[in-house]
Amino acid sequence: MSPLPSPDSPLSELPPSLPASNRKISLLLADDHPVVRRGIKSCLTPCPRIEVLGEAADGQEALSKTRELMPDVLLTDLEMPNLSGLAVAEALRKEHSKTRVLILSAHANPTYVLRSAQAGASGYVLKQAPPDELVRAIETVNAGQPFFSPEALHATLNQYVRGSGQEFHPAGLTTREREVLVYIAEGLSNKEMAERLHISPRTVETYRERLMRKLDIHTIAGLTRFAVAQGLTTIPELAVV
Repeated sequence: MSPLPSPDSPLSELPPSLPASNRKISLLLADDHPVVRRGIKSCLTPCPRIEVLGEAADGQEALSKTRELMPDVLLTDLEMPNLSGLAVAEALRKEHSKTRVLILSAHANPTYVLRSAQAGASGYVLKQAPPDELVRAIETVNAGQPFFSPEALHATLNQYVRGSGQEFHPAGLTTREREVLVYIAEGLSNKEMAERLHISPRTVETYRERLMRKLDIHTIAGLTRFAVAQGLTTIPELAVV
């Protein structure tokens, strides 16, 4: 992870240390990669105040276990099978759940940060963050305060400033790029997209590669989840249940 911004900047300061409490913070950990879950648990082991109640390997399991265990904090990956972390956060928000949702992501993409906040997440921490920042994030959201990794926060503010405060569009995509993104999410082949857009399949592939590069998403499943999260399309099998 790149060095954190200077502590002289008020925007980059991490929240101050929170009051100590004898009660442990109960945590549910959701990530579809067992190695990642094991690594996070290892990072949290030196912190006796945080107790991992359970784990989930996909979004639907994360939602079910949150309803069952009612942890103080749900630490969930942004992109997971069945339901994304955003979909889980939104479902819990609509249920008025007392569980605080902390999104864990490898991306400092401003669009993801904003969508997480809109979905009801209390914070957004990067997977590249050092262990002490992860612990601070968990403690902060558990105390009812928002926490956003400085790198993600700065990227979001920078995009807002460049946009002069205007409404965000999905990562600055052009109209044609949004069309291709929607068709990808709907499962169309390059040939089918080319016929609808009256361009060549090779041009469609160029747009696909440009989308992956611009959004820093490198799988079709990831692009599909992004399109759904942005409200550009609705995929029935991704609906929250």
